[in-house]
Amino acid sequence: MARAAGLLELLAADRDVRALVLTGAGDTFCAGADISSLREPGEEPQGLAVRAEEALAAFPKPTLAAVRGYCVGGGSQLAAACDLRFAEESASFGVTPAKLGVVYPSSSTRRLVSLVGPATAKYLLFSGELIDTQRALGTGLVDEVLPRGELDKRVAGFTRVLVSRSQLTQAAAKEFADGREDRDAHWAAQARGSGDTAEGVAAFLERRTPRFTWTPGPIGG
Repeated sequence: MARAAGLLELLAADRDVRALVLTGAGDTFCAGADISSLREPGEEPQGLAVRAEEALAAFPKPTLAAVRGYCVGGGSQLAAACDLRFAEESASFGVTPAKLGVVYPSSSTRRLVSLVGPATAKYLLFSGELIDTQRALGTGLVDEVLPRGELDKRVAGFTRVLVSRSQLTQAAAKEFADGREDRDAHWAAQARGSGDTAEGVAAFLERRTPRFTWTPGPIGG
């Protein structure tokens, strides 16, 4: 997690990167921090998770978490920071600081509340209990649930859809959805100078795939 922010900056600046898929190694998305490390001096694992979470939330291109297995603790923070979350049906989700007497960060709490609502956020934070994918889907924590063996195929196919769409539309929608209400003039100017609208309309009328050319700037730009 310590290197995530720098890596995300590099990927954001790479024009060949059109979308980001976050997944875990093997059969687990992320089971959280090594609890024994909480006894050691230095930056707390939770602090590293927040830095990675904020860098992921600020990523200017679409992000998708592909979740299988456990998505707990810092893993749930990273998944919540993505734009979308697809999960294999056997996955489990949990926000567990109450089991350790840890205060969950305010930014992470607000993001969780905006995603699942106050009641579900409190249920997860107060109890530390894990929930299955059906409950996660019903609360908005997960966008799609896939049968075992189908997650990678669905994520790859949906990522191809994202890559084929206008990055201008996606970047503006991402900012507006995250509460930026002061950027209408900025995005109107971007749209006027991009050529994406003219290309999209022309492609629709000509019944062909559009070739959008607008690309976002670096994180924070």
